[in-house]
Amino acid sequence: MSPHPIKAFIFDCDGTLVNSEEPGIEVIQNLANQAGLTLSKEEALHRFTGLKMKDIVDWIEAQLPRTLGEGFHADFTLRVRQAQALRFNEGLDTIAGAKELLDYLELPVSVATNGPREKVEMTLRLTGLRAYFSHHVYSAYEVGHFKPSPELFLHVAKALRVQAHNCAVVEDSLTGVSAAIAAKMQVFCLATPDTLPEHMHRQVVFIENLLDVKTHLLAKSN
Repeated sequence: MSPHPIKAFIFDCDGTLVNSEEPGIEVIQNLANQAGLTLSKEEALHRFTGLKMKDIVDWIEAQLPRTLGEGFHADFTLRVRQAQALRFNEGLDTIAGAKELLDYLELPVSVATNGPREKVEMTLRLTGLRAYFSHHVYSAYEVGHFKPSPELFLHVAKALRVQAHNCAVVEDSLTGVSAAIAAKMQVFCLATPDTLPEHMHRQVVFIENLLDVKTHLLAKSN
């Protein structure tokens, strides 16, 4: 981890704070299979975790065995968003330790997601996390840059008035970790080492759960 002191935290949302990644991708998997694919849950999670919706739908469209109309992309995206909203309202959990960590942190905290504003606002609200972030919730759709580009994280750092190297990012996907490393931020990775290329391992702190971040901060303060 960088010798620079941490002065702010930037969290991904899906799969990092809110357990919405898997149910959200299951919705996409089901709709893709209804459209003509044979896609397992495991493959869907492997291919789609951390990606923006356009790239997901582009991939699905390319795999389908027939020529589709111009409206497929917009129609499929709309059906995904509607089905995800229904699924999320059935019940969502926080990632273990999320509230405890946010209660502990006295530094500025924010959310930076590749998802649209409507989705992140809904999932944070449904899990009781929205109040932790005030107006510091940022969507790549509004900023105009998507992970793995570092620009979303750099935008957030500027909004927080904190230097990039003083920001710590908590992420769960290769896409997000790549963006944070490119932004020259400090990275906590809520994923197993096999999910990242080996050359990235020394650039992140792997954590098994969110409370490991608290443990790391306490160890550095002693």
